[in-house]
Amino acid sequence: MTESSIIGSWKKKQFKPVYWLEGEEDYFIDRVMHFAEHELLSEAEVGFNLTVFYGRDADWTAVVNACMRYPMFAERQVVLLKEAQHMKEIDKLEHYITHPLTTTVFVIAFKEKKLDGRTSLSKVLKKAAEVMTTKKMPDGQLASWSEELVVSKGFSIAPKALNLLVDHIGNELSRINSEIDKLTLNLNGRKTITEDDIETYVGISKEYNAFELQAAVSRRDLSKAIRIVQYFESNPKAAPIQLILPTLYNMFSRAYAICGLPSQDERTVSNAMGLAPYLLKDAIVTARNYGFEGVKNAILLLYQFNLRNVGINEAGASSGELLKEMLFKMMTGN
Repeated sequence: MTESSIIGSWKKKQFKPVYWLEGEEDYFIDRVMHFAEHELLSEAEVGFNLTVFYGRDADWTAVVNACMRYPMFAERQVVLLKEAQHMKEIDKLEHYITHPLTTTVFVIAFKEKKLDGRTSLSKVLKKAAEVMTTKKMPDGQLASWSEELVVSKGFSIAPKALNLLVDHIGNELSRINSEIDKLTLNLNGRKTITEDDIETYVGISKEYNAFELQAAVSRRDLSKAIRIVQYFESNPKAAPIQLILPTLYNMFSRAYAICGLPSQDERTVSNAMGLAPYLLKDAIVTARNYGFEGVKNAILLLYQFNLRNVGINEAGASSGELLKEMLFKMMTGN
């Protein structure tokens, strides 16, 4: 099951007694829980027929007793168990899950991980409940997913604005959604999100950001890269080194894979790696500009400077100094 299939069935008034939502990506779990809490019952029904528990404070007997109640002045009641991963004795819910009340919609959010498949509860859920398991979205799909999200809200986004947004936020779907909502509220009748909007409302400089640094490194443009790092030194929140190092590592990792392909033309690389268009072009440029040895050296430098950043073999250099030294060695080969 996916969040869209669950919500779609609910919109058609098709309900199962028990839903178990688990996994690494909170955004999709939150979407289902929000819909269950705010859309399954009418305003008049909510007062008598909606019960919400939180795992850290919930007692399994209270949860089961709530599920066993019959709805009042409604066809069904809704019982939500949020943050179920913190609930003690959660396995005690097994009996209810195997013998649920059909007039209760019981939705359980078990975030951050999957339930151990070897447990008795996991086996019961597979047989008796609707189970949704979420995974972190691959980085290569973030841009297309974000663009589809913008379109679903009735807007469009310029390609570079999209890249700025995704590159700055990273793999945080809930935050991407929140920033898009903030942007659309401030468009004043316009329908397209631009780079200027990203700079104004998200707080990302169009010229000095992690995306532009990545592009400069890809082109081996040392002077531009150093100017961007100097901006980061003056604006530490713009792109902390903890964001920059993984971004560059991902770029060079993609280039490393491309160096092993029989051809570096876009069609060959696209078929082999399935990258988003903006990632595809940068990866090819990086592979061509650095070559196999240069890419390998860059990855080694990223490993070494990550260790220095966390205090290993380091005598107290600042993040900016570390970045400048690393970029100089990376792009000059010295």
